[in-house]
Formats: sequence, C-alpha cells, structure tokens
Amino acid sequence: MEELNKSAKVTLVECMGVKKGETVLVVSDKPLRDLGLIFFEEAVKLETEAIYLEIIPRENHGVEPPVAVAEAMKKADVVLLVTSKSLSHTAARERACEMGARVASMPGITPEMMARTLLAGYKDIAENCRKYAEWIKGAKEVHLKTAAGTDLKFSIEGREIALDTGILHSPGDFGNLPAGEVFVAPVEGTAQGILVVDGSMAGIGVLEEPIKMEVREGYVVNVTGGKSAESLKKILDCYGKDARNIAELGIGFNPRARLTGSVLEDEKVLGTVHIALGDNSTFGGRVSVPSHLDGVILKPTLLFDGEIFMKEGRIVLEL
Repeated sequence: MEELNKSAKVTLVECMGVKKGETVLVVSDKPLRDLGLIFFEEAVKLETEAIYLEIIPRENHGVEPPVAVAEAMKKADVVLLVTSKSLSHTAARERACEMGARVASMPGITPEMMARTLLAGYKDIAENCRKYAEWIKGAKEVHLKTAAGTDLKFSIEGREIALDTGILHSPGDFGNLPAGEVFVAPVEGTAQGILVVDGSMAGIGVLEEPIKMEVREGYVVNVTGGKSAESLKKILDCYGKDARNIAELGIGFNPRARLTGSVLEDEKVLGTVHIALGDNSTFGGRVSVPSHLDGVILKPTLLFDGEIFMKEGRIVLEL
C-alpha cells in the first residue's frame, strides 16, 4: 500500500503539478474503486479541494460518462480518470480540457502497473517523445510492416502529431498514465492493406493468436483469426461502420511498460506500435463514434515518406 501511495503522490505532484487549494476531481468506478480512493486520499493530503465521484462502469472504451460528471469535470483544475473503461476519447474529456482542466486518464490500471510504471522517469520519456514527434512532423505517407503479415499504408498529411508525455502542468493538458506515446490520426479513407495485431487488443487482452484485418479505403472490411477475431467483430458490430475506421497510429516510448493485456500499458511499450479502430475526433480526426480500440503490434517496421524510423521493433533513426 505504501508503494501505491507513493505512486499516487508522484502522479499528483510531478505529473499533474497539483498545487494547494486546487480542485482535484477523481472519477472512478467499482472495479477500480480502491485505486481511485488512493489518489483521492493523496490529493487530500496535498491540501487540495479533493472530490471523488464514482460512476457505473461504461460498457466499452469511449462511451461518455453521465452528464453530471461531465459538468463536474469542466469545473475542476485537475481530473484523474481512474476507470475500468477509457474516458480518454470522449466529448466530456475534451470539453474539460477546453475549459482548462488538466486531465490524466488511467483506464484499467492495476496495482502492479501503478506501482511500477507511475514511478518511471517521465522527464526523459517526455524528451524522447518530443524529439521524435518533431522529426515525424510534416511527414505525409506511412508504411507499416511486420513479419507476421502487416502491410498497411496510409496518409497523415496535414495531421497534428500528438504527444502523451506524462507531464501535464498547463491548462488543457491531457494524457494517459502510464504515459510514453507519440500518436496521430491517419487521414480518413486513405488506409489500405493488411493489419495483423499480434500483441494485444483492447477489449480482449493479450492475444493467443493474431487477428488479421483487411483494410480498404480507411475501414476494416474483414476480420479473421479465431476466437479473438470473433470477439472483436462482436464489439465492432455494436457500433456500426465508423467503429472500423483506422483511427490512430501510436508509437510506444516507455521503457518500463510491459505487455500485460491492459491496453493502457501495452500501447506504451517501447519497440511497439499500435493501430486503433473507431473514434479519432478528440485528437485531430473526423470520426466520432463511442468506441476506440487499440491493437498492439510487435516487432514492427515503420517508415515515414519511405525513410525507416523503426525496424523490427528497434528505432534506427538517429537524431
């Protein structure tokens, strides 16, 4: 418990820059209640105006919280989303940031993950994210390949490169914790090829067998690969065509992150990339749907405008 309290304090002080007297809102749900309350208790110790709100667990990642909670988020200085399903890609989170709240989302965080990854050296992680994001900035075409069968191309022309550094000190800042990611919304309708997710998949966990997806004109049109593929199809079918949109390319930069089955941590693993399906309206895209599912890809080779950035999971670009 002492280690968890230390992680919560580091999160509030170093990552969020919490100050005495600020309003700190912790939003949680029953599965993560114990961890949510640890953040709340540490916020109280820091002499903040701490508030704890518990919601009914959402049925999927990206589903909006209750309106009353969304309103409370807009009025807080700092918001910690310690929930079993992600509220990261919701209008409520976006509106809170527009009103100046500093927001950290921790969907599905576990005690082990909290103790290990929230004590990472986020200043170094932030520096790496910034320098590689600056290099990617201005790139137009992306080509993603793996030995497992991925061969996917898409455009990011004109799209902003976003960073999840873990340092959230300015009004409107948003990120996931644990952090360590650079990500971008591909231009809708441009993705073509084959995507093979062989690490983990949001809503499913670590994959026993890969999920293969055929992509045409920006959308997944066919999913194969056994039980995991069937589970993914059931989730996607609940939300219509837009849930199959190629929504995000993300690159992991956290050396302490491990593949555990929790997409919150999995997508930060150094040497992996992830492709998300569904909503991208909160980070520069044009598709709004109450579903955002990340698929982690192992040992990828990633090229921007024909130049190799990562080869079989190792960043080869020297800056």
